[in-house]
Amino acid sequence: MAAIDKFSRLAALRPAQGAVVCEDRQRVEATPLDEHQGVLARAIGANLARTRFGTHLSVRNWHATPELPEVSATALDLLCRTADVGRSKKWRAAADDPEKWLFMDTETTGLAGGTGTYAFLVGIAWWDAGGLQVEQFVMRDFSDEYSILVELAARIAERPVLLTFNGKTFDWPLLESRFLMTRSIQVPQLAAHLDLLHPARAVWKLRLGSVRLVDLERDVLDAAHLGWDRQDDVPGSLIPQYYFDYLRGGSPGPLAGVVRHNRMDLRGLAALFGKLNSLLGAEEHGETHPLDLFGLSRYLQRRGERIRAESTCVAARDRGLPLPLDAEAQRELAQMAKRRGEYEKSAGIWKELLLDDGYRVMACEELAAYHERRSKNFEKAMEFAHLGMKELRKPSAGMSNLSSPAGRPASQLRRMERLEKRVARLTTKLNAIAPDSAVPLLKLGRRVVTGK
Repeated sequence: MAAIDKFSRLAALRPAQGAVVCEDRQRVEATPLDEHQGVLARAIGANLARTRFGTHLSVRNWHATPELPEVSATALDLLCRTADVGRSKKWRAAADDPEKWLFMDTETTGLAGGTGTYAFLVGIAWWDAGGLQVEQFVMRDFSDEYSILVELAARIAERPVLLTFNGKTFDWPLLESRFLMTRSIQVPQLAAHLDLLHPARAVWKLRLGSVRLVDLERDVLDAAHLGWDRQDDVPGSLIPQYYFDYLRGGSPGPLAGVVRHNRMDLRGLAALFGKLNSLLGAEEHGETHPLDLFGLSRYLQRRGERIRAESTCVAARDRGLPLPLDAEAQRELAQMAKRRGEYEKSAGIWKELLLDDGYRVMACEELAAYHERRSKNFEKAMEFAHLGMKELRKPSAGMSNLSSPAGRPASQLRRMERLEKRVARLTTKLNAIAPDSAVPLLKLGRRVVTGK
């Protein structure tokens, strides 16, 4: 049965009767809708669109929601910012004009990509007249591909700033390969490509776990308030099968659900931009969940917004983080203070972390370094170094058998080596200060403190 299904899929790749591909692969003769395709067109509310390469189905809808937000310059700068400053400025200049933005999402014949994968439905959307204009290009069969690609290229030329959700990894590379394989239609040049998956993952993954667009719609965007829901939505994993069933003569009905699914994805993508725009551009965050604030703090820190990152992290702690994440937030605040040169403040936070089992060893190492380099209290530095080594030897730290390094985490071994070197260095310094009391000082170094 698997072999039969495989061959039937291959057969479905043949152009429909009446569609003739020229030898130079530069033009496809237009074919009228047959009865089966006519049923599909009526089911999805499509019109027949004509290009120099043939025809395809086109569906247009305008939605009052989500509305075009007042775009925050701060949010846009954060979304466009990259490690390459020159590129960032170029992207920012292109992205400043929302009239040049184009949201895009595809439905394909396979979820793994590759040269044998077709985008049989390409959905695009843009803000128009205060709402969202959605246009969807649908292949009656694979002979419509050239017509759809040339139409898409024209739309991108008008609006060259692409906004996607995982489109940098999947949708756009797939379309680029399809353009290249035509050898007739040039790959459109994007002025900028903003992928919203990465900031969404940074902000909401801690709270939601899954940051699929449908999950964000339900838990973050309030899709029902915006005018749609996913109660009868088509599972993404079944979409390729629905299309192959249609190509083999099956009912076009399920494809109406696929078109609706794609349209909701586009509206969700536009609503997601609005949410990120509001969150990244705001100085105050109202009722924002503490886990979202902590995720936002990390995102701001990676984008170089250290002052906002710190204030957001403090706000997350004030609203109440789970204990493990609260300790992680303290660690990040300690590192932020250290980078600013506020070493005493950083040391104060590390002292608090001595009470946390997960960060006690790290706190000991940081406090040993602080007292050796900053306060010049070598005795205190020795005490924290020995405490750290003692903690590393505990079974809970993965160092129960110090005679055998097999199975020890590499990070723990490196930390032990650093602490041993620090102890040796501190011993030399202490003996240089008081050579006549070398033995007592060495004994002092082995005492254990509690952070007082």
